[in-house]
Amino acid sequence: MAPGVLGGLGGFGGCFELPAGYRQPVLVAGTDGVGTKLEVARALQRHGTIGIDLVAMCANDIVTVGAEPLFFLDYLATGKLAPAAMAEVVQGIADGCELAGCALIGGETAEMPGFYEGDRYDVAGFCVGVVEKAEMLDGSAVQVGDRVIGLASTGLHSNGYSLARRIATLGGSWDRIPFGDRPVGDWLLTPTAIYVKSLLAARRAGLPIHGLAHITGGGLPENLPRCLGEGQGVQIDRRAWEVPPLFRWLAETGEVAQAEMYRTFNMGIGMAVVVPPTAVAAALDCFQEWHPTAIGEVVAGPRVLEFIDEQNHEQPPRRPPAISVCGDSRSPTTPPARFLYQQIVGGWGQPGLEKNR
Repeated sequence: MAPGVLGGLGGFGGCFELPAGYRQPVLVAGTDGVGTKLEVARALQRHGTIGIDLVAMCANDIVTVGAEPLFFLDYLATGKLAPAAMAEVVQGIADGCELAGCALIGGETAEMPGFYEGDRYDVAGFCVGVVEKAEMLDGSAVQVGDRVIGLASTGLHSNGYSLARRIATLGGSWDRIPFGDRPVGDWLLTPTAIYVKSLLAARRAGLPIHGLAHITGGGLPENLPRCLGEGQGVQIDRRAWEVPPLFRWLAETGEVAQAEMYRTFNMGIGMAVVVPPTAVAAALDCFQEWHPTAIGEVVAGPRVLEFIDEQNHEQPPRRPPAISVCGDSRSPTTPPARFLYQQIVGGWGQPGLEKNR
């Protein structure tokens, strides 16, 4: 049984004891779903990674406030229970909780014939974490001149699938190979990256993280400004990183304009980390497993993101130092990263509402 979990299975509620050592503990809650990525899993009859996606979307949200995930609950609703598929989903949730370092303390499965068609199903997740009040990330630490480090995504993550599915099924099957050596179905079912352990380890090691942004629906333009303070904007140079092949293929095949691609998908950046200029090299070293890249800078102005591709914008140094502030604290179990969509209202794990698309 995971530390903090009280009682066993079968009760009406899951119980969890707050960890000791907090002076002013603040609970941070987040909820989310997986959206129409479920239709890809259903079409391919491969459900094992959906649970990882579910945990990732919730845990990545609350870590942007600085919270360490404590426990997770899930809700699964279907028209007709398919035990094998549901077992895959639940196993994926358990795997995701291990990657996020939290306990799975309960869940609910509802069979709703007549409401959901056949074996179609939907899932929702709920994650609760804790952070010391004085250590919350709320935008107040962000300074003009801070640099933005982009951590690579693993694919589309769990957003933009209404558009991606439409493009992916144009004139072909799920098992065709549009580029590289993997079928399109494999590309679209790649699980969402879980950045939690790496980010928490970096903060514990002393890396001065001033802000975090989970790049979900709305892409960089709508999500990155949400971690800034008043009177601050951000400039991003899209030449700083190589857009992964999946996004290029979707844009070309679907004839999607560049602006729409950046408003819909993460374009290869799944998490943005804001640090002072003096900590750029250390941050690049800390997050090597996520192929980090210095992509921009916080500037004075309205709270919006500006792409400055046409300007000569000097980027922070990208070569890591010989000694890492993170040491050996990086999680060896976190999958390597590369290549998101969802519209969110309010904060990732702060008071507010979140709407899954």
